[in-house]
Amino acid sequence: MTDRLMLLDSASLYFRAFYGVRDSVRAPDGTPVNAVRGFLDMIARLVTAYEPTHLVACWDDDWRPQWRVDLIPSYKTHRVAEVIAHAPDVEVVPDPLEVQVPVIRKALGVVGIPIVGAAEHEADDVIGTLATTATMPVDIVTGDRDLFQLVDDARDVRVIYTGLGMSKLQVMTDAAVVAKYGVLPSQYADFATLRGDSSDGLPGVAGIGEKSAAALLAAHGDLPGILAAAEAGEGMSAGVRAKIEAALDYLAVAPRVVEVVRDLDLDAGDDRLRPLTVAQKADATALAETWALGSPMNRLIDALDAV
Repeated sequence: MTDRLMLLDSASLYFRAFYGVRDSVRAPDGTPVNAVRGFLDMIARLVTAYEPTHLVACWDDDWRPQWRVDLIPSYKTHRVAEVIAHAPDVEVVPDPLEVQVPVIRKALGVVGIPIVGAAEHEADDVIGTLATTATMPVDIVTGDRDLFQLVDDARDVRVIYTGLGMSKLQVMTDAAVVAKYGVLPSQYADFATLRGDSSDGLPGVAGIGEKSAAALLAAHGDLPGILAAAEAGEGMSAGVRAKIEAALDYLAVAPRVVEVVRDLDLDAGDDRLRPLTVAQKADATALAETWALGSPMNRLIDALDAV
């Protein structure tokens, strides 16, 4: 089997599991475990369907890094709640999900899947770094369109997009990104900068939507090319030029916010998938009994046994 690395956008997946799996099954102490069960099922399905030989659960050590907020104060603002006046910002995570995150980490630990995060950086940046430095083909599993910027047929880096649900996974290649948005993956960060993204609190350039952003990139290649054309008054209408010029302050900082970091100092450790040892299976079974994870944990063990 050819080596292939799978990178999980962990929070993207366990949020989806939390909202997509009923919480009718609970741990003996009453704790909800729908996100844990759904997340383990997702991993089992992904390992079976895409046959990775290496797997990393990428983690948000800082889901809203201050350096990104300093550049664009509206960054992820709608996901923030002030706990008390002057308290640190925290992501709005439903209490029934928050209590499950430590269990997810324990479950990953007992089956030998490494968790990798980085201080002051999001999982996107961890994924960007590991995908860029990988010496093998890469599958990125996420519901975040921003990671389309990492798609690269030449290096066999794909995104397995979960935006339509686990039953309708989309494999995003160069051709798939072009077909959907009219831009190359290498242009996607500039495209997202121009278009904006309400889910991340990115305002974009007022009056520039997906079609006009794609047209500008087709004509001028990248954001620096668009800015140069606007300054020269060439290759675009006066109206579009005015929109670009009105957004110069935003365009000066937005690319650093939108572009994922690709050069973090990371160590994924031993990320090779292997069948569980007898001791690991005993630990996994014990954890499953404690938290009522029976069937999903068994399916994941079976999937790992088949690698």
